[in-house]
Amino acid sequence: MLLVPYRVLELSENRRFMELLNSLQNFRLRDITKLQGKALHGVGTPLLVLAALAMVVLPMPPMILDMLFSFNIALSMVILLVAVYTKRPLDFAAFPTVLLVATLLRLALNVASTRVVLLHGHNGPGAAGKVIEAFGSVVIGGNYAVGLVVFLILMIINFVVVTKGAGRISEVSARFTLDAMPGKQMAIDADLNAGLIDQEQAKQRRQDVTSEADFYGSMDGASKFVKGDAIAGILILTINIVGGFIIGVAQHGLSFSQAAQVYTLLTIGDGLVAQIPSLLLSIAAAIIVTRQNTEQDMGEAVQLQMLQNPRVLIIAAIILSIMGIVPGMPHIAFLSFALLCAGGAYLRLKVMKKQQDEADKASVEASHLPSAEPKELGWDDVQPVDVIGLEVGYRLIPLVDKSQGGELLSRIKGVRKKLSQELGFLVPAVHIRDNLDLGPNQYQISLMGITFGEADVYHDREMAINPGQVFGDVEGLPTHDPAFGLEAKWISSEIREHAQTLGFTVVDSATVVATHLSQLLTNHAAQLLGHEEVQNLLDMLSKSYPKLVEGLVPDTLPLSVVVKVLQNLLNEGVPIRDIRTIVQTLVEYGPKSQDHEVLTAACRIALKRMIVQELIGSEQELPVITLSPDLEQILHQSMQAAGNEGAGIEPGLAEKLQTSLTQAAQNQELVGQPAILLTSGILRASLSRFVKNAIPGLRVLSYQEVPEEKQIRIVSSIGQ
Repeated sequence: MLLVPYRVLELSENRRFMELLNSLQNFRLRDITKLQGKALHGVGTPLLVLAALAMVVLPMPPMILDMLFSFNIALSMVILLVAVYTKRPLDFAAFPTVLLVATLLRLALNVASTRVVLLHGHNGPGAAGKVIEAFGSVVIGGNYAVGLVVFLILMIINFVVVTKGAGRISEVSARFTLDAMPGKQMAIDADLNAGLIDQEQAKQRRQDVTSEADFYGSMDGASKFVKGDAIAGILILTINIVGGFIIGVAQHGLSFSQAAQVYTLLTIGDGLVAQIPSLLLSIAAAIIVTRQNTEQDMGEAVQLQMLQNPRVLIIAAIILSIMGIVPGMPHIAFLSFALLCAGGAYLRLKVMKKQQDEADKASVEASHLPSAEPKELGWDDVQPVDVIGLEVGYRLIPLVDKSQGGELLSRIKGVRKKLSQELGFLVPAVHIRDNLDLGPNQYQISLMGITFGEADVYHDREMAINPGQVFGDVEGLPTHDPAFGLEAKWISSEIREHAQTLGFTVVDSATVVATHLSQLLTNHAAQLLGHEEVQNLLDMLSKSYPKLVEGLVPDTLPLSVVVKVLQNLLNEGVPIRDIRTIVQTLVEYGPKSQDHEVLTAACRIALKRMIVQELIGSEQELPVITLSPDLEQILHQSMQAAGNEGAGIEPGLAEKLQTSLTQAAQNQELVGQPAILLTSGILRASLSRFVKNAIPGLRVLSYQEVPEEKQIRIVSSIGQ
């Protein structure tokens, strides 16, 4: 009876074994190689550090020292070339760590070579390897006095000039970068609020600001390693010469002159082998910290900024020619370089002339295009006014010309996208044209052909806006921010970072115009919404809720009433993103009344949660300003007598009411809270029109527009 279970178990185990064998066969060799590659990835730096520590402890044969010295020189050259060809300093953010590892490797090699020189230096110049022998004999000609002078000169260049300058630049850059961080963060927030960038771009820019501060802070510390390495080179040279002389004379019986010559040559060769890579790394560090944080190759930047103007080369050629013909001067050298500069100037002038000829040819061809025969005037020649227009003076044309690097078009596109998402309908396109009647630096923004805003901007300057608290002043042309009226100055781009460290918010001219346009479109959004836009909204809604839209227009309400209701909502600062709730409310209340004021009030009550959320976010308490019962009664009577248009308030009472509400709104602004006036539903629309222009920051709500889950907290009560 027990044989059957054992047999079944045996067959089951065999089947599992075969499945395992098949799976192992399918696990191919390249998968194993891939796993090994992942396991070995990133172990190079730890192995290099461990090898450096091993060189300090373990004796190294001369052949291995030759390999390591060659590797050290090659590594330094690679690091230098990477620093030269890096576009931005942040693209080589690992440079401080690489600098530390390379310095550690070089010091370990110094210890290893010192051990070999002191132990086997009495055997001759080749005792420490071919590399040290070559630098001791070939590079300095076997003369230890010359080698000592060359070594000291290299040390002075490295320590006094390159390392000291790079360290100072790193220190200043780190301090200025940290001081400029608040201003850069405010500039990013300003661009984000103006719709010029999205959340991902803002996140990336904030990360770049943080990475820049971390990089220059690390470079400030890494420069101390380079400085310490230079000092260590001098000390190691002195110790090796003195120690070698003592060992050679006392232990190996060499004469004074033999010990001095052998150990000095070996020590200087060893020092030169170490100092040349050290100098290369110091130069790489200096190049990195002196680079501007822009996307430009160093060679391209030098060529663009030094050889762009041919007059520089012409003047240099003339001066060199004069020096070359002076008696006693090396004529061939000076005249050769004079010809070289003259040739470079000729080639540059030739390129500039070719570019100018192409530009002139293009303009001539454009002006001689065959024109069509004049035709009779028609209705197509009568152009309607632009819904949104932007006119610029002739000096501001580079702002809107993409070929000249103008960014205003892309900024305006970002503003339209942001406002369309916030308001709930597609903002019309902005028509841009130049206007010679305007000032050279002036622009005008018009809605429906009427000018609503204008200002002067300078496309070659930047605006430093005083947000309310700054720690100094900057030189510039005094002005005011056209969007919000804040004090500002037009400054040059060179002092941008200095202004940011003082607390100014610095933006370019394209951002100034785009922010002004965004503010005007937000304040006058109701004028941008017409019958065509509303019909497009209803058509989009009908794709998801066809029955809902069919029951509204024209069965319940005419399209003109729907347009007026939506305009009222926008005029009071209420977005129409939730068009479904608005249409449902209109379908419900439309059969009862076609008065757009009544329908607007009903829609506001339906949208009360969105309205309150935009005012206080997720807070549970709603801070409000109220009117005393006696004052509300008087206002009720005045509104009824004036036909509910808000013009029946006695002038003296209106002035007192405006003064009290202005003071209460300013108090709320000082404590960082929204200014909200809570009143009855009968007074809400009239008071909203009353305070719209007089007190722009004050929002008026009715009691019915407060959600049930919110708590009301009265912060001020206005009496008669």
